[in-house]
Amino acid sequence: MDPNLHQKMGINHLNRVLNYAPFVAEQGRATVHLTVEDWHVVADTLFRMHTPRELLPEAIESYRLKNENRTIELKTPDYVIDVEMM
Repeated sequence: MDPNLHQKMGINHLNRVLNYAPFVAEQGRATVHLTVEDWHVVADTLFRMHTPRELLPEAIESYRLKNENRTIELKTPDYVIDVEMM
């Protein structure tokens, strides 16, 4: 399956989150803020568009919504990353 433009944008945002997380991580946790629009693109990519796992960044072991669906939690081998809206 080839990702559509929306999914490509979401995957790009996920890669940027993963690259930025080490700079703000403390004790294995990081919080990264995205604009409302970018956060929704990521949420769509992960939860609404049935994006195949193999298209997502390899470092993401699991993901879920929390905080009443306002935070996306990404688990990687090194960090637990909360992705929040600004």
